Amino acid sequence: MADFDYLAIDTRGNETRGHVSATDMDAARAALDRKRLYVVRLEPGSTPQARSRPLFGLDLGRAKMSGKQLTLFTRQLATLNRVSPLEESLRTITRQTEQESVRAIVQTVHSAVVEGRRLADAMAREPKSFPPLYRAMVAAGESSGSLPEIMERLSTLLERQAEIRGKLLTAMAYPSVLAAVALGVVLALMTFVVPQVVEQFDTVGQELPLLTRLVIGLSDVLVGWWWLMLLVLVALGFGAWAALRQPPIRLAFDTWLLRVPLLGRLFRDLHAARMARTLSTMVASRLPLLEGLSLTAGTIRNRRLKAASDEITESIRGGGSLSAAMRRAGVFPPLLVYLAASGEAAGRLDEMLERAADYLEREFDRFTATAMSLLEPFIIVIMGAIVATIVLSILLPILQLNTLAGQ
Repeated sequence: MADFDYLAIDTRGNETRGHVSATDMDAARAALDRKRLYVVRLEPGSTPQARSRPLFGLDLGRAKMSGKQLTLFTRQLATLNRVSPLEESLRTITRQTEQESVRAIVQTVHSAVVEGRRLADAMAREPKSFPPLYRAMVAAGESSGSLPEIMERLSTLLERQAEIRGKLLTAMAYPSVLAAVALGVVLALMTFVVPQVVEQFDTVGQELPLLTRLVIGLSDVLVGWWWLMLLVLVALGFGAWAALRQPPIRLAFDTWLLRVPLLGRLFRDLHAARMARTLSTMVASRLPLLEGLSLTAGTIRNRRLKAASDEITESIRGGGSLSAAMRRAGVFPPLLVYLAASGEAAGRLDEMLERAADYLEREFDRFTATAMSLLEPFIIVIMGAIVATIVLSILLPILQLNTLAGQ
């Protein structure tokens, strides 16, 4: 089978481009004729694999869709596919997409659908933009004849995940900026202000207070050895990165991370909410639970949580229940385990998992709001204490000189 690139006109008079596999040029033209396409240009082309082959081993292909772009594409397709054929829906999205990179990705999917491929297979040509879990749900919708409903559920799932990511970034942004500004102010005082003040005390001939000597010593270290400190930090960072690439060390670190009093709970609840909502969507879409668990586990970064998900998959494959496997894993919130057990007993697993996800997401909102409200004044107090210490170390010698002068 050879691959041919074509330029054709469809029955609506619209120009369409793509490629078709056939034994020869005549067979390719006949295949396009059967699709009611008027061939303008047909020429031998490269295979999809050859077109995506990296240059000199480097992947220089177009960038993938971002999470926001994928969410928007899914919502658009879910809406348009309810009132128009799939091929027409993809063509409409291609025309109205402003970003060139996204338009090229959608055009690739559209061309494959025009060739007669299933939507999930067409999306497989852009694996960076459409992850395996996404394509599996699309394939389930095509197999069951409920693609519009599946796309609607999938768009809702992506929108909820984007909302949670946005809340997490918003919660982390302000304290991160505040901490960075505080650190910058302290470093500026220690490297520029303190050395200038020290010059004024050199000719006094009196012993400086202990606090002043400590601050001056720290300032001298920062000014004279900043490059060595920077090299040490870089070396420590590289060493930590190399160590975390080792599976046993990474597993131990991720396990410890889940036990950190506040941060561990945040990671655990976020993962549990995401997993519950994803499984709820897949169960409601009649996608096999085992397949959903396997695909979900591949997207988890925390090795301890990934190992727990793999254990759940193996337990269910052996005939166990989802709730019992979650209970044995020991890393999931008790509420999720209880609601999963209730859903299995009542035959309403998708509904109970969705309720668990809603509750965990609300708990996440309350937890982050409380934590950030406490973290902000904590950073301000710490910064104020450090700045006050530096200012006091400067004022003490001045007060000492005034006392001597008064005597």
